[in-house]
Amino acid sequence: MAPTQKITTYLWFNDNAEEAVEFYTSVFADSRVTDVARWGEGTPGPQGAVLNIVFELAGQRFIALNGGPAFRFTPAISLFVSCESQLEVDDLWTKLIADGGREDQCGWLKDKFGLSWQIIPKALPRLLRDPNPKKAQAAMQAMLGMKKIIVADLEKAAASA
Repeated sequence: MAPTQKITTYLWFNDNAEEAVEFYTSVFADSRVTDVARWGEGTPGPQGAVLNIVFELAGQRFIALNGGPAFRFTPAISLFVSCESQLEVDDLWTKLIADGGREDQCGWLKDKFGLSWQIIPKALPRLLRDPNPKKAQAAMQAMLGMKKIIVADLEKAAASA
């Protein structure tokens, strides 16, 4: 039996948790819904409507709640996705900004549900930690001018320093 995940991200949605979970599990490989709890008779929500959904994205457990309009997502909390390649960055970026998402700076985006994501290629931290401070600074300056991170442009900037 695999060890239980001790800390789980709990996401508060107004009334579209089910739609959000369907979207997220379609975007990431190795993703699935593992449990759905519904409002019962005599509870504050409509009987049979989704209360919360436990799901996994790339093997990481999350819970989505239909909690009502009291709270909204902010960029103060984001989901960081470490990507193996530019192809993976491009694929996730395109999917997550589809249908109303928004590009932000330095690899950040907001999806159509208002949740912030950082779609970061593994090459970025390597380039930013280059032992040559001029190369690291050049990579940093290049990144600061980007929305979606483009590895080739970071590498070109670092090489020219």
